[in-house]
Amino acid sequence: MPSFLSGGIQSAVYLLVIRLIVALIALPIHECAHGYAAYRMGDHTAYRQGRLTLNPLAHFDPIGTVAIILFGFGWAKPVPINPINFENPKKGMMLSSLAGPLSNIGLAFLSMVLYKLSYIPAYMGISGAFFATIQTFLLYMISINITLGVFNLIPIPPLDGSRIATYFLPQRIYFKIMQYENIIFIALLVALWFGVLDGPISFVSNAVTGILDFATRPIDWLTAILAIKF
Repeated sequence: MPSFLSGGIQSAVYLLVIRLIVALIALPIHECAHGYAAYRMGDHTAYRQGRLTLNPLAHFDPIGTVAIILFGFGWAKPVPINPINFENPKKGMMLSSLAGPLSNIGLAFLSMVLYKLSYIPAYMGISGAFFATIQTFLLYMISINITLGVFNLIPIPPLDGSRIATYFLPQRIYFKIMQYENIIFIALLVALWFGVLDGPISFVSNAVTGILDFATRPIDWLTAILAIKF
C-alpha cells in the first residue's frame, strides 16, 4: 500500500478504484474474446452490433460490475453469438465460450510477468509510491482475472462453463437445464451473496496462480541476479 495513504475510508476508496479499473479492463477483454473467436469461426453477429471493442460501455452490466468489485468475480453484458453461423454449432459455441475465460488467464499471466519485473527498479535504487501503486494494481489484475476466468468456467447457466458443457452433454439434457436458466441465475446471485462459492473458487484460483507463478519462474531468477548485482 502506498505510504501516502492511511487506513480507513481513504484506503478503502483507493482499493475500490483500483478494482473498478481492473474490472473495466478485464470484462471488455473477456467479452471481446468471445466475439472475436465467434467472428473467426464465421459468426459476425457481435461485429455487426459493435461489440468487438474494448470500450467498457459496450459491455457494461451494472450487477456484474458491482459483483467483480465487491467479490472479485462477476460478468459483463454477454456478447451476442448465433451458433447457426458456425460450421459446427456445438463446437463453435464451446470454443467461443472458452475464449473468454482463457483471455482472463492470459491477462493474469501477462500481469504476473509485469508484476515480477516491477521489482527491478527497486534493486536499482528506484522506488516510491508510484511503483507501489503499480504493484498493487498488477496484484489485483492477477487475482481478479484468475478468479474471473475460474468463475466463468463453472458449468451452470448463464456462465461460460454452461456453454462449454453443451459440447459434452446430450442436447435433451442441455435444453432441460436451460428451461430453468433464470431460476439458476437467481440462485447463483444468492450463492455469491452468502459466499457459498468462495471456497471452491479460491481453491481452483490458488491452483491456477501456482501454475502461473511456476511458468514465470525465470523472471524470479532474473530479479534475483539483479538483486545480487546491485
